[in-house]
Amino acid sequence: MTAVVFIHGTGVREPGFSALAGRFSVGVTGLRGGLRIVPYYWGGEHGATLAAGGASLPPASGTSRGGPCVPGAGDDDTAAWAALYADPYAELALAAGTAAGAASATELPPGSPPPDQHLRARLAALAAEGDAPAADLGPGLARAAADLAAHPLLGAAAAALTPDDLPGLAARGLTAQVIAGVLDTDAPLVPAGVTRDAVTDRLAQALGAPAPGTERGVRSLALRVAGSAASRAVVRRRRALTEAAHPAAGDVLRYLSRGEAVRAGLRTLLAGLEPPVAIVAHSLGGIIALDTLVLTPLPQVRLLVTAGSQGPFLYESGSLPSLEPPAPLPDHFPDWLNLYDPRDLLSYLGAGLFPGRVTDVAVDSRQPFPAAHSAYWTNPAVYRHIVDRLP
Repeated sequence: MTAVVFIHGTGVREPGFSALAGRFSVGVTGLRGGLRIVPYYWGGEHGATLAAGGASLPPASGTSRGGPCVPGAGDDDTAAWAALYADPYAELALAAGTAAGAASATELPPGSPPPDQHLRARLAALAAEGDAPAADLGPGLARAAADLAAHPLLGAAAAALTPDDLPGLAARGLTAQVIAGVLDTDAPLVPAGVTRDAVTDRLAQALGAPAPGTERGVRSLALRVAGSAASRAVVRRRRALTEAAHPAAGDVLRYLSRGEAVRAGLRTLLAGLEPPVAIVAHSLGGIIALDTLVLTPLPQVRLLVTAGSQGPFLYESGSLPSLEPPAPLPDHFPDWLNLYDPRDLLSYLGAGLFPGRVTDVAVDSRQPFPAAHSAYWTNPAVYRHIVDRLP
């Protein structure tokens, strides 16, 4: 009888582990009977805890040590800017959608210029100045202005907004586009909000805003409403998110600094199992299994399956406790099946690092990150790949 040892990843605690292990057992035994499923729950004994009850955590946004406070405009601006960094045209699309959904469109008098004509001309002039007007933010303004001037939604947005509001919307989009480019390159310096707002003011004035200082931050009604709702949701959830996330980060740090105890527990578990044994491990569980199998010959283990594993990355970066490049996997190491989701930013490839020793297989949960990192065990394809390789 093949024994399948299931090892969980970061941040998992009871009762979540029992539900996860149960789901894994159903998924794998549903495709192949006669398996012995052996869970290895290390989180309870070896997982990270906050010894002082979270005294190291800063107060959540919208709260103080003395109790809750009301989120202000800065909270709204932060949430709305986050939306714009993700999609610099988000506000433009909202305004254009407002125009498209209007009960009736305002007809222009014969011979009147389109409402976006002046703005397109100013954007073209701004693009001709190069990146200098937004140099405090980073490069990319000229390209952003040219792209916005040619954007097909600009006309509809202009029809939905007053001439005073349109330059501010355009300026925010340009600022967001430049900062998004800075973020995409992982630049070590990102401008603070006060700099961002000052540049946005200058751009708005260059595009025809009526008065200096009237467009500080995100001020359109549509995005303010969306930003306020997002901010309130974050304020409500931040403490819960922090408390839920700290075991995940803490587990990794604790393992990398004091990992021998959790490896010893796994060795003891494996020593009591008759061959053949397969290990199926998620995330940090895969690192634990990888280190254990590198450091200790365990001939009863015939297969290692990792899902969403950072083991290959730790090895390549010289951070894996058991093995440092360019050392190969030892001869006693078992077959290794490494499952990864291209959308899971915490999954890495091993075949290029250990040729002939690792098989990388892509699976698709059709979830964005970070949901993709936790969706392996509800994906039927994952179980099929595992069962196909079990001894």
